[in-house]
Amino acid sequence: MKTLCVRIASRVRGKVFRSVFSGAVPMLTVSDHGRDPAGLVYVYPVLSRRAGGVSVGINLNPNNACNWHCAYCQVPNLARGKAPKIDLDRLEAELRGFLAAICRGEWLVRNAPEGARVLKDLAFSGNGEPTSAAEFADAVALAARVRAEFALDREVALRLISNGSLLAQARVQEGIRRLARAGGEVWFKLDAGKADAIAKINGVRLAPRIAARNLATCKVLCPTWVQTCVFRWDGQPPNAGELDAYLDMLDRAKNGDGGTIQGVLLYGVARPSLQPEGGRISPLSAAELAGIVSRIEEKGLTVRVSP
Repeated sequence: MKTLCVRIASRVRGKVFRSVFSGAVPMLTVSDHGRDPAGLVYVYPVLSRRAGGVSVGINLNPNNACNWHCAYCQVPNLARGKAPKIDLDRLEAELRGFLAAICRGEWLVRNAPEGARVLKDLAFSGNGEPTSAAEFADAVALAARVRAEFALDREVALRLISNGSLLAQARVQEGIRRLARAGGEVWFKLDAGKADAIAKINGVRLAPRIAARNLATCKVLCPTWVQTCVFRWDGQPPNAGELDAYLDMLDRAKNGDGGTIQGVLLYGVARPSLQPEGGRISPLSAAELAGIVSRIEEKGLTVRVSP
């Protein structure tokens, strides 16, 4: 990675930006995905179970606003709303500075545990729904350009982690097209297949047919994985009806016209929820998780599991 480092300074709109990142953060762990340690507005590092190493997050929702309210969410003071206006110049400076710190070869040794000292992706995730930012498409193009400057195109993925709720909007579709052109992929949140379960888990009124339509649109625009969080609610695992409805949505999406679902990223609750419903959530047993994996695989889909 060190040999891939390029100059930190870059001229943007007549200004010269240099690294705004000091390099000192606590040791990363999979149980803490806090956004604050790096001291930046838009860019933050995490140790990602699903990515399999260090993920550089791009947070387009620093106001902690989201159009959903997922019961398992780890964002403090989560509020209903959308992303604020994004300062693209600052985002570019932060991302370039952070990648330079990693490419120097020192940051991963200081801040990531042995065995996980590899940069796996740049991920639009953060503290809310990233596609709610008006500048989403421009931010995707920016991230792709900066990644290319560091010659990381082939070894560092570019990802969008999204609830997919805004896929009907033309500006969101354009951003996802730009992601596809950069060789990126979408991780599309789908936690349930029944309206009452979606309302309980994701805190939003959403008809399953709309969720299925958004997923179908997404998989045509860009390579798409379904990401699903599974857990016990009040001590009970997903019931048979809920699981059947979820599997039916996967089956319909897989067999729909155009595009393909790459597979399912199935994960449990490794970090405590910071929402009022958090006390109602607990992990599934290994056997329960294995049972869900088997049911998904019966649909002919690849499953990657992060307990």
